[in-house]
Amino acid sequence: MSILVKQYVKLISTGKCLLMIFIGSFLLMVINSCKTTQSLSAGNRIDSSLVFSPEGQYASLRIPSLVITKKGTLLAFAEGRIGTASDWSEMDLLLKRSEDGGNTWGSAVIIAAKKKGPTSNATPIIGNDGTIHLLYQRDYANAYYTFSKDDGKTWSEHTDITYAFDAFKPEYDWKVLAPGPGHSIQLKNGRLVVPVWLSDPNKLVPHRSHGPSCVATIYSDDQGKTWKRGDIVANNSPELKDPNESMAVQLDDGRVMLHMRTPDAKRLKAVSYSPDGATNWTKPVFDEELFEPVCMSSLIKVPARKKSGTSILLFSNPDSRSIPKNPRKNLTVKLSYDQGQSWPVQKVLNEGPSGYSDMAVGPDGTVYCLYETNTVGTGWNYSLMLKKFHLDMLTKSKSR
Repeated sequence: MSILVKQYVKLISTGKCLLMIFIGSFLLMVINSCKTTQSLSAGNRIDSSLVFSPEGQYASLRIPSLVITKKGTLLAFAEGRIGTASDWSEMDLLLKRSEDGGNTWGSAVIIAAKKKGPTSNATPIIGNDGTIHLLYQRDYANAYYTFSKDDGKTWSEHTDITYAFDAFKPEYDWKVLAPGPGHSIQLKNGRLVVPVWLSDPNKLVPHRSHGPSCVATIYSDDQGKTWKRGDIVANNSPELKDPNESMAVQLDDGRVMLHMRTPDAKRLKAVSYSPDGATNWTKPVFDEELFEPVCMSSLIKVPARKKSGTSILLFSNPDSRSIPKNPRKNLTVKLSYDQGQSWPVQKVLNEGPSGYSDMAVGPDGTVYCLYETNTVGTGWNYSLMLKKFHLDMLTKSKSR
């Protein structure tokens, strides 16, 4: 009898083992299946994270600039506006770094500390050799240049380059200057190109008005050591009212395309082209597909994946053409396969409050968009959020 009991217990134990093996195999299969599904759907996922928000002395975090370094580090620049969200408040120019694709961020570092008046309009450029070039302005009266050779950890002495803007004065007697804002570019031949805007206002008190205005570029052919003025691209006129904040991209044929913000009644983005980013700009035209909510926008080139292919252009701004009064809402990214001649693909990134934005694209096709929105504040008391998604989300869209 005892022998039979022992055999019965042995059978039960063996059955339990087999059952456990079966359950384990099944769970492993499910887990692997989930991993595969997640990988396949990753191209359609949009991740969001908070980068800057109002706290302490900073009433508003505005004017995003975003670049990704040659080492893959994200550099996010912002204006920490002190006490008020005004364009004329005192500000610290801030930087945060992320070495893991925007999942985590280091503490904010002051790149340029407050002085009397605003310190703003960060305009970074990633050089072909890995140098990070940075321009900004103080009190809308002086422009400065600095650079980093160690992935944005430390910065060189800040050099006053207002002389490049003073060169415009015989032609345009400006009272307000500003670079960018947002990232700018280095051309294939090594030239650094920075869109700028100038204003010669009648209203000077209590602050100098930002209009009427004009758009031009400044450039450097010696890696930022010296800067020169380019031609004025567009001036205030009945055909194009107060062009100002602009962004440039070099097309595959070598030309530089410039997108200009304008409060013109047509509510469309203005576009001009130059063979070298400095001279011989074409007469600006309006892009019928790019709505202008009177807000800075971002424009970036994604290199072709094949040598024989054509690069892709991405554009972002609040497309509120279908919203009454056209507020700064409905942040939308658009894609062009034909060097900006058409924009057949679009994706809404944020339906709510959405102001200025800037984009960067990683070598793996990840697109990063840093933009203004409200998280803890209201109105102009913005935070800066990061949206992250894969380029495939747009290129595999049926809208192509």
